[in-house]
Amino acid sequence: METIDYQKIWKSGHSYQAYRALVDQLIAEGKTTGPDQSQAMVDYTSLNAQRMKRIDKTYAANTEIVEQLKAFSSKIVLLVITESWCGDAAQIVPVISALARNAQVSSQILLRDENLALIDHHLTNGARSIPVILILDAHDFSFIASWGPRPEEVQTMVMDYKHLPEPKPPYSEFSKQVQLWYAKDKYKSIEREFSQAVFNALNASA
Repeated sequence: METIDYQKIWKSGHSYQAYRALVDQLIAEGKTTGPDQSQAMVDYTSLNAQRMKRIDKTYAANTEIVEQLKAFSSKIVLLVITESWCGDAAQIVPVISALARNAQVSSQILLRDENLALIDHHLTNGARSIPVILILDAHDFSFIASWGPRPEEVQTMVMDYKHLPEPKPPYSEFSKQVQLWYAKDKYKSIEREFSQAVFNALNASA
């Protein structure tokens, strides 16, 4: 497998603000990120942009977790692998970006399908699932740990759906259940599980 130069990849990333601007520009052009430019994927991107905009306006980062993460702000950077059409990413990426911003942790966003060698180093059960948040050493950009592609409870829901016998409900219906879960959870699981991944990784390497 190809060796990954995380520092080089980091420099090619987008800030969250630049990523949001890119998504808005693509929507205006009737496009999405990635090679699949079908109307369905464009529609997913448009819907996800609305979700991200809502989260940007309403999400208040947990102050206790932010203060805990600040202790690591000089030790780590975050590399977020995503795509605009991904429903989980629309819920997770704005929250992770806000946590990082408030905790003064540098972060960059990369598109999965422009970085296949990278995602192939960070598969989930053999799949290129996203989003994936890579926790890197701030000094040498070596890989420390990762979190993603979704909170544990949602991951269980996804795996249970995949193993349902046919015929099963269309994925669009299942996706609505997932989005309702995020709304009810109010991002607490994302905050808790991501911050715990950071704490565990850095405590293990201390």
